[in-house]
Amino acid sequence: MQRTSFAKFQCPAARALESVGDWWSILILRDAFQGLSRFDEFQKSLGVAPNILTRRLKHLTDQGLFERRRYSERPARHEYVLTERGRDFFPVLMALFAWGSRHAPEEDLAFLLADAASSKPREPILVDAETGEELKPENTTLIAGPAADDAARERIARIRAHYLGFDA
Repeated sequence: MQRTSFAKFQCPAARALESVGDWWSILILRDAFQGLSRFDEFQKSLGVAPNILTRRLKHLTDQGLFERRRYSERPARHEYVLTERGRDFFPVLMALFAWGSRHAPEEDLAFLLADAASSKPREPILVDAETGEELKPENTTLIAGPAADDAARERIARIRAHYLGFDA
Protein backbone atom coordinates (compact mmCIF):
# COMPACT_ATOMS: atom_id res chain seq x y z
CA MET A 1 0.00 0.00 0.00
CA GLN A 2 1.44 3.36 -1.07
CA ARG A 3 1.73 5.93 1.71
CA THR A 4 0.16 9.33 1.06
CA SER A 5 2.69 12.16 0.90
CA PHE A 6 1.92 15.30 2.87
CA ALA A 7 4.87 17.24 1.40
CA LYS A 8 2.69 19.63 -0.59
CA PHE A 9 0.07 20.21 2.11
CA GLN A 10 -0.07 23.78 3.42
CA CYS A 11 -0.67 22.62 7.00
CA PRO A 12 2.43 22.65 9.24
CA ALA A 13 1.17 19.56 11.11
CA ALA A 14 0.86 17.59 7.86
CA ARG A 15 4.33 18.66 6.76
CA ALA A 16 5.76 17.71 10.14
CA LEU A 17 4.25 14.25 9.75
CA GLU A 18 5.92 14.00 6.34
CA SER A 19 9.28 14.84 7.92
CA VAL A 20 9.00 12.43 10.83
CA GLY A 21 7.44 9.62 8.84
CA ASP A 22 5.96 7.06 11.21
CA TRP A 23 6.01 5.59 14.71
CA TRP A 24 9.40 3.89 14.24
CA SER A 25 10.90 7.27 13.38
CA ILE A 26 9.44 8.83 16.52
CA LEU A 27 10.88 6.02 18.64
CA ILE A 28 14.28 6.41 16.95
CA LEU A 29 14.17 10.12 17.81
CA ARG A 30 13.15 9.25 21.39
CA ASP A 31 16.24 7.06 21.72
CA ALA A 32 18.47 9.70 20.10
CA PHE A 33 17.40 12.18 22.80
CA GLN A 34 18.60 9.60 25.34
CA GLY A 35 22.06 9.49 23.76
CA LEU A 36 21.81 6.64 21.25
CA SER A 37 23.41 7.38 17.88
CA ARG A 38 24.57 4.13 16.31
CA PHE A 39 22.65 1.65 14.19
CA ASP A 40 23.30 -1.27 16.53
CA GLU A 41 22.19 0.79 19.56
CA PHE A 42 18.90 1.70 17.90
CA GLN A 43 18.34 -1.87 16.75
CA LYS A 44 19.00 -3.31 20.21
CA SER A 45 16.78 -0.73 21.92
CA LEU A 46 13.86 -1.02 19.51
CA GLY A 47 14.06 -4.63 18.31
CA VAL A 48 13.25 -3.36 14.82
CA ALA A 49 14.23 -5.27 11.67
CA PRO A 50 17.47 -3.96 10.11
CA ASN A 51 15.83 -3.12 6.77
CA ILE A 52 13.15 -1.03 8.49
CA LEU A 53 15.72 0.75 10.66
CA THR A 54 17.89 1.46 7.61
CA ARG A 55 14.94 3.04 5.76
CA ARG A 56 13.85 5.11 8.76
CA LEU A 57 17.36 6.42 9.48
CA LYS A 58 17.77 7.33 5.80
CA HIS A 59 14.43 9.14 5.80
CA LEU A 60 15.24 11.07 8.99
CA THR A 61 18.63 11.99 7.54
CA ASP A 62 17.11 13.03 4.19
CA GLN A 63 14.58 15.16 6.07
CA GLY A 64 17.36 16.92 7.99
CA LEU A 65 16.61 15.55 11.47
CA PHE A 66 19.88 13.58 11.63
CA GLU A 67 23.34 14.10 10.26
CA ARG A 68 25.13 10.88 9.30
CA ARG A 69 28.75 10.91 10.49
CA ARG A 70 31.47 8.31 10.03
CA TYR A 71 32.99 7.21 13.32
CA SER A 72 35.06 4.24 12.07
CA GLU A 73 37.02 3.74 8.85
CA ARG A 74 37.58 -0.02 9.11
CA PRO A 75 34.99 -1.25 9.03
CA ALA A 76 33.11 1.79 7.77
CA ARG A 77 30.58 2.70 10.47
CA HIS A 78 28.34 5.72 10.87
CA GLU A 79 26.44 7.37 13.68
CA TYR A 80 23.33 9.49 13.47
CA VAL A 81 23.57 12.83 15.25
CA LEU A 82 20.57 15.06 15.86
CA THR A 83 20.62 18.30 13.88
CA GLU A 84 19.03 21.53 15.08
CA ARG A 85 15.88 20.51 13.21
CA GLY A 86 15.99 17.12 14.93
CA ARG A 87 16.50 18.70 18.36
CA ASP A 88 13.47 20.91 17.69
CA PHE A 89 11.36 17.72 17.72
CA PHE A 90 11.93 17.36 21.48
CA PRO A 91 8.80 19.29 22.59
CA VAL A 92 6.67 17.15 20.26
CA LEU A 93 8.10 13.99 21.78
CA MET A 94 7.52 15.32 25.31
CA ALA A 95 3.91 16.13 24.44
CA LEU A 96 3.39 12.58 23.10
CA PHE A 97 5.08 11.11 26.16
CA ALA A 98 2.95 13.18 28.54
CA TRP A 99 -0.26 12.30 26.69
CA GLY A 100 0.65 8.60 26.65
CA SER A 101 1.52 8.66 30.36
CA ARG A 102 -1.70 10.45 31.25
CA HIS A 103 -3.86 7.89 29.45
CA ALA A 104 -2.12 4.65 30.40
CA PRO A 105 -2.73 2.69 33.59
CA GLU A 106 -0.07 3.70 36.12
CA GLU A 107 0.99 0.07 36.58
CA ASP A 108 1.86 -0.05 32.85
CA LEU A 109 4.30 2.89 32.95
CA ALA A 110 7.86 1.58 32.65
CA PHE A 111 9.28 5.06 31.97
CA LEU A 112 8.60 8.44 33.57
CA LEU A 113 9.93 11.90 32.75
CA ALA A 114 12.25 13.46 35.31
CA ASP A 115 14.73 16.27 35.80
CA ALA A 116 18.14 15.03 34.61
CA ALA A 117 20.01 16.40 37.63
CA SER A 118 17.61 15.68 40.50
CA SER A 119 15.45 12.82 39.11
CA LYS A 120 12.41 14.79 40.29
CA PRO A 121 9.37 13.85 38.15
CA ARG A 122 8.38 16.28 35.38
CA GLU A 123 4.96 17.05 33.93
CA PRO A 124 5.30 18.83 30.57
CA ILE A 125 2.77 21.37 29.35
CA LEU A 126 2.68 23.47 26.20
CA VAL A 127 2.83 27.21 26.79
CA ASP A 128 2.90 30.34 24.68
CA ALA A 129 6.48 31.62 24.51
CA GLU A 130 5.44 35.27 24.86
CA THR A 131 2.80 35.10 27.60
CA GLY A 132 3.59 31.83 29.37
CA GLU A 133 -0.11 30.92 29.11
CA GLU A 134 -0.85 27.20 28.79
CA LEU A 135 -2.15 26.36 25.32
CA LYS A 136 -5.53 24.61 25.36
CA PRO A 137 -8.23 24.01 22.75
CA GLU A 138 -10.37 26.65 24.48
CA ASN A 139 -7.81 29.45 24.05
CA THR A 140 -6.10 28.49 20.77
CA THR A 141 -7.30 28.69 17.18
CA LEU A 142 -6.00 28.64 13.61
CA ILE A 143 -5.60 31.83 11.62
CA ALA A 144 -4.47 32.34 8.05
CA GLY A 145 -0.72 32.31 7.51
CA PRO A 146 1.31 33.99 4.79
CA ALA A 147 0.85 31.07 2.35
CA ALA A 148 -2.92 30.72 2.91
CA ASP A 149 -4.88 30.60 -0.32
CA ASP A 150 -8.62 31.22 -0.70
CA ALA A 151 -9.44 27.58 0.10
CA ALA A 152 -7.43 27.72 3.34
CA ARG A 153 -9.04 31.03 4.34
CA GLU A 154 -12.50 29.56 3.63
CA ARG A 155 -11.71 26.47 5.71
CA ILE A 156 -10.55 28.63 8.62
CA ALA A 157 -13.71 30.75 8.35
CA ARG A 158 -15.90 27.59 8.45
CA ILE A 159 -14.02 26.26 11.49
CA ARG A 160 -14.33 29.57 13.33
CA ALA A 161 -18.03 29.87 12.47
CA HIS A 162 -18.61 26.36 13.81
CA TYR A 163 -16.63 27.14 16.96
CA LEU A 164 -18.60 30.34 17.52
CA GLY A 165 -21.89 28.50 16.91
CA PHE A 166 -22.90 30.20 13.65
CA ASP A 167 -23.37 27.02 11.62
CA ALA A 168 -26.38 25.62 13.47
